[in-house]
Amino acid sequence: MSNIKKAFENGKAFIPFITCGDPDLETTAKAVRAAVKGGADLIELGIPFSDPTAEGPVIQGANIRALRGGVTTDKVFELVKELRRDVTVPMVFMTYANVVFSYGSEKFISTCKEIGIDGLIIPDLPFEEKDEFQPVCDKYGVDLISLIAPTSHERISMIAKQAQGFIYVVSSLGVTGTRSEITTDLGAIVDVIRKNTDVPCAIGFGISTPEQAKKMAALSDGAIVGSAIIKILEKYGKDAPEHIGEYVKSMKDAIR
Repeated sequence: MSNIKKAFENGKAFIPFITCGDPDLETTAKAVRAAVKGGADLIELGIPFSDPTAEGPVIQGANIRALRGGVTTDKVFELVKELRRDVTVPMVFMTYANVVFSYGSEKFISTCKEIGIDGLIIPDLPFEEKDEFQPVCDKYGVDLISLIAPTSHERISMIAKQAQGFIYVVSSLGVTGTRSEITTDLGAIVDVIRKNTDVPCAIGFGISTPEQAKKMAALSDGAIVGSAIIKILEKYGKDAPEHIGEYVKSMKDAIR
C-alpha cells in the first residue's frame, strides 16, 4: 500500500504546499512542523525552479527568493532527511521535469525513496510522456502523481485508471493563485475519476478560505492549498511558521 493512502484514512485530507527555502530552509522546516501540528495530512514540498510554468506570481516569487538564497536540490534533500527525524505524515515533491532530468532521474528518484519522499508531482509532464519517469518511480516505490485538469475531458478516465498515490485535480484553468470563486464543474470530473479508480483525489489551485476548502473537500477527498500559505511566508518571513500552523488548523477544522 502506498504511504500516501494514510493521508486519506481519517476523513478529508488537508494538503499544504510549501516552497523549500523561502525565505530560508530553517523556516521551511519550522513551517512544515507547524503545518503538521495544525493538522496537515500530507505535505507538498516545492523544489525551486527558475521557470515554474504552472505557478502564478505568488509561488513564482517564492521560487525566485529561494533560488536567490542559494537553495539547491541537494539542500532540499538534506532538509527532508532532517524533517523525517520526527515528521511521519506522507510528503511529496512538486517540481518540474527539468529539475529531475538535470539531476539524473534515477539518482533523483532513488534519493527520494532513501530520504522518505512518498511521491512526485511534475506539472509540466504530460500524461502521454510519463514513461520518462514512471518505470524509475515504480522501481523505487515512489508514486508518480497524476494531474487532471478541466481540459482533460476524455483523458480523465485514462489518467485515473493508471493513477498512483492520489490524483491532483486542478480546479481552474490557468496558473496557481488564490481565486474569489471556483466555477469549474468539478463534481462531474470527480464522478468520472470515481468510476475508474479508488485512488483518492484532492482539489488544488485557487483555494484560500476555509469556506472554499470545505466546498472542495465535500466534492473530493481533500483540499490542496499553496499560494495562500506562500502569502503568509511572504508577509511574516521567519515568523511565518506560527501563523501557518494557525491557518492550517482553521482549514483542517473547516473540512472535518
